[in-house]
Amino acid sequence: MNWPLSRHELASLAASARLRVVGVTTAEPFIELAGFLSDHIAAGHVAGMHWFTAQRAEESTNPAVLHPCPRSIVSVAVPFWSGPVSPPNDGVLRGRIARYAWGRDYHLVLRERMRAFVSALEAALGRSLISRTLVDTARIVDRAAAARAGVGWYGKNSMILVPNHGSWVMLGEVILDIDLPTDLPLVRDCGRCALCITHCPTGAIVEQYRIHAPACISYLTIEERGCIPRDLRSHMHDWVFGCDVCQDVCPYTNAAARVDDPDFAPRSVENMFPALKSLVWMTDTQFQALYGGTAVKRAKRVGLARNAVLALGNSGDLRAQPILEQALREHESPLVRGHAAWALHHLVGEDARKTLRDCYAREVDAFARAELETALTA
Repeated sequence: MNWPLSRHELASLAASARLRVVGVTTAEPFIELAGFLSDHIAAGHVAGMHWFTAQRAEESTNPAVLHPCPRSIVSVAVPFWSGPVSPPNDGVLRGRIARYAWGRDYHLVLRERMRAFVSALEAALGRSLISRTLVDTARIVDRAAAARAGVGWYGKNSMILVPNHGSWVMLGEVILDIDLPTDLPLVRDCGRCALCITHCPTGAIVEQYRIHAPACISYLTIEERGCIPRDLRSHMHDWVFGCDVCQDVCPYTNAAARVDDPDFAPRSVENMFPALKSLVWMTDTQFQALYGGTAVKRAKRVGLARNAVLALGNSGDLRAQPILEQALREHESPLVRGHAAWALHHLVGEDARKTLRDCYAREVDAFARAELETALTA
């Protein structure tokens, strides 16, 4: 076939739009994935994500649902590993935010770059294209597209591992109405390594390539809007938004090349290791000023406060006690007060009894009262 562009020309156009890794596959349905997703849903591994229905899963494996005349899918990966970073030694009790959310919201960044790529592609071809740019909120399985396009291969934590970058990449797709030269999938795997499985704090990687979302810290800190299961709270450590553990322990990801991309650079330490007391008492205005335009906004202000009191309870630091006591007495959210009850008891045990009893006597919310009662009888 006479392709309109060579692979080299396509890669050059992508690079001009700051898309570092690209691969091309056909727009054929991802038939092999449909059965996996059906079983995954039936087994309860996406419980709580009510939008992830069997119908949506079926549609996500068929690009024709998203484009009137799909011919090719360009899978893109933007790396963001900026090197090892540790929280400051400033005496402040701090939590952790997953690395991908440190800078600008990746949805915005990738869409901007993919649209620039389409414009460059149209200029090179001298014609307009029917295109659709996608970043994980649309109904396509990004990782399946990346794997089939040869961008990377599936790790046992279900993430895509990209040569030289590991899983420190943002994925997106451009569906086009033209035929482009396709790439072959990479014949790679993780071998006998299972570090991501054995190190998952909550045991959410129930088997290789299979994540039980309701137990995943990323799900708990971002998607879960209500009560976090008590048996998982102590395993969340200091994570307040997302989790990087399965990536941090991965040998491929540990060998990632450093990339300095200003779009993914944090504006301050609070975008990486936020002060937990500040998260508990943050106003809507402060939340918007600090996290507006970043992926962290998805967790909502009260969600971050809930996560922060759990991190304080897990800190093992008695400086957290007065913060938790104040949250238990005064926070406007019953969700936060209820989780603060668990956190206070987890931190100081029987020394929390008087505060718990006093708060129970005047608490009017059913959820917060139930958490207080459980803490008192633990």
